[in-house]
Amino acid sequence: MGIATINPATGETIKTFAALTDEEIEAKLAIAAATFKSYRKTSLTQRSEWLMRAAEILERDAQKLGEMMTTEMGKPLKSAIAEGKKCAVGCRYYAENGAAFLADVPAKTDASKSFVRYEPIGTILAVMPWNFPLWQVFRFAAPALMAGNVGLLKHASNVPQCALAVEAILTEAGFPLGAFQTLLVGSDRVAGIIKDERVKAATLTGSEAAGASLAAAAGREIKKTVLELGGSDPFIVLESADLAAAAATGVTARMLNNGQSCIAAKRFIVVNAVADEFEKLFLEHFQGLKVGDPMKEDTDIGPLATPDILAELDLQVQETVKMGGKVLIGGKPLEGVGNFYPPTILTAIPPGSPGEKDEFFGPVALIFRVENIDEAIALANDSPFGLGASAWTNNPEEQERLIEELEAGSVFINGLVKSDPSLPFGGIKRSGYGRELAKEGMQEFLNIKTVWVK
Repeated sequence: MGIATINPATGETIKTFAALTDEEIEAKLAIAAATFKSYRKTSLTQRSEWLMRAAEILERDAQKLGEMMTTEMGKPLKSAIAEGKKCAVGCRYYAENGAAFLADVPAKTDASKSFVRYEPIGTILAVMPWNFPLWQVFRFAAPALMAGNVGLLKHASNVPQCALAVEAILTEAGFPLGAFQTLLVGSDRVAGIIKDERVKAATLTGSEAAGASLAAAAGREIKKTVLELGGSDPFIVLESADLAAAAATGVTARMLNNGQSCIAAKRFIVVNAVADEFEKLFLEHFQGLKVGDPMKEDTDIGPLATPDILAELDLQVQETVKMGGKVLIGGKPLEGVGNFYPPTILTAIPPGSPGEKDEFFGPVALIFRVENIDEAIALANDSPFGLGASAWTNNPEEQERLIEELEAGSVFINGLVKSDPSLPFGGIKRSGYGRELAKEGMQEFLNIKTVWVK
């Protein structure tokens, strides 16, 4: 796929971009390496001030940035504006807490003095996805820059304007030339960039295939990676749950970003005792969702990002139905221009069908019925993924079991799974490894140096 802005609501190609040449990539790598030598010596106070300024710019330009995101990848404008503001929250979090995270930690040993010091390691490559084109980048950039590292961004090829906007925001905020650069390149250039000795580590958010490819390339060079990959998150509803709240929140959790989110609730696992009522409430909410122009304030669901994503989602739905799945609502692409797929609910998911274990990246909810909490946990864990899990119960004993037994990087009780700057974020199994956000996310790309002085 070429590097271009193609409006997913209309199919119109708005702007195309030329990929960087070998010489241009080399120049950016050289600038990054040279900048790191001086940037790592800047004070924490100075870095904090630059991040605070970036937050101000993000809030000032939230409308413009939101329109850019919506134009490039189709999320409703109100969600896009909120995303820009969330990036500002992330910048402020690290500006306010970074110094404490990086402070020396004393240790008691047989030395006169011993402690742990946290130091930056250099240039970090970030391979980022289109679905949250600003937030995904800033949740890497803010801790990396606060720590004294420098960043190179290889963004998805369908959001080039967002990619360039991130670099522009950080430059306007005051970060020196070379501290954060966007590389407009195709995925075929990633392995070569990782191989360069000036790049010290890499992080990727994206598909399993992309993560495996990046990890293999980095592994050959003995370089660390952090991977945040796919998810097929369970949303468990037990008998004591507040069904009205669970159904309403479940719709939000499934339809986030037009259903194109790794942490969106995808598999709704409901005990039989309340399944009929939950399904009724859930369907009512689905029937009220409005699909249409993502630039309009009253639109709930915009287009999927690309025609390929639409085709793959439809194939998964049709195959599941062909094998015996039932459609409660939706189930076929909308006619006309744009990559629009209606809110869809599938039940009676057949064993061996795509609906059983595959990730559905779009506005399709899969409902499973179980007898009890034992079956609910077993079904939730019977997945190659382990990113997030949401569970609904007001029984304290059940809550503790769910927290203890669900195989996921995050467990949210009576709420939807979400990312928060103050909480580490990441998954297990085929959802990846490592963590973003919080103190743990910053430490992923630091030299944790032991110091012993006699």
